[in-house]
Amino acid sequence: MELRVELCGQVRLPVDVTTTCPDNLCNFTYARVFTRLDLYIPKDISRSCPVVAFITGGAWIIGYKAWGALLGRRLAERGIIVACIDYRNFPQGTIGDMVSDASQGISYVCNNIASYGGDPNRIYLMGQSAGAHIAACALMEQAVKESSGQSISWSVTQIKAYFGLSGGYNIHSLVDHFHERGLNRSIFLSIMEGEESLSRYSPEIVVKQSSSQTIALLPLIVLMHGTEDYSIPSSASQTFADVLQQAGAQAKLLLYEGKTHTDIFLQDPLRGGRDPLVEDVLSVIHVDDEITQEKIAVAPAPRRLVFEWQLQLARDTMETTDLSMMDTNRINIK
Repeated sequence: MELRVELCGQVRLPVDVTTTCPDNLCNFTYARVFTRLDLYIPKDISRSCPVVAFITGGAWIIGYKAWGALLGRRLAERGIIVACIDYRNFPQGTIGDMVSDASQGISYVCNNIASYGGDPNRIYLMGQSAGAHIAACALMEQAVKESSGQSISWSVTQIKAYFGLSGGYNIHSLVDHFHERGLNRSIFLSIMEGEESLSRYSPEIVVKQSSSQTIALLPLIVLMHGTEDYSIPSSASQTFADVLQQAGAQAKLLLYEGKTHTDIFLQDPLRGGRDPLVEDVLSVIHVDDEITQEKIAVAPAPRRLVFEWQLQLARDTMETTDLSMMDTNRINIK
């Protein structure tokens, strides 16, 4: 596995790692597997930092770890290490491969982040869109294994909270919706390993079928969704939150009025100023850290990165484009 480190300051590296850092960006290999992750580190790591393991979206087809760069930089500026974990996309892999890759990345973070200034007791899992689905699948799969005594490489109890941003958690209910949005039904079912696997890869259904021992292992689940999200409707998060609460899990839903599928993750940070997503994430991570909360409250607001007309043009374009921003009918399945 190859690790790229975005340095906002100095970082302690293991003695057996060789690295080059042109322009404050470190790239190095630490294991022989197919997945990679980018690590964003705060300037000040004089004390152990909280950690967010992030799984990006991309309709299970165009996901890439660099999509988390904006979030990584924003959170690193506020004292949080962010690991943006890559995974195989379709058709290089199907959902089982994606969940396995994500779980392997989470395992690396849990078992090695202390070497990079991270606090292994303050690790948070976050996913956006397809990444929220993949991360939730990995979390539930691990909880089921752990509660049944199976061998595991990381523990669900190491995760302080899960943040699901604009995700879909009941794949059965989304097949037709995605088809109407442009993600061809046959392609999507191939990604999900056939109709017979939809329940297995629907975290909402897995929760319903799980034992009380499995549910007891789950961390706080925070589901975040824009009310004007047409790619994945906010009802997907609402229903999942209800199911979690009925099962006895800790879950809360945060709805962002008037926000689309990408507003809170992309457009709002690009605008600069107040960032509701980052603020809500920080409020959970630093809930017991009054000193850090005070520092964040007086920190200068991030600057605007693009003009408003550019954001509006992008939004107008996306509203007339299908879900995956590609012609999925052209994907060849061999």
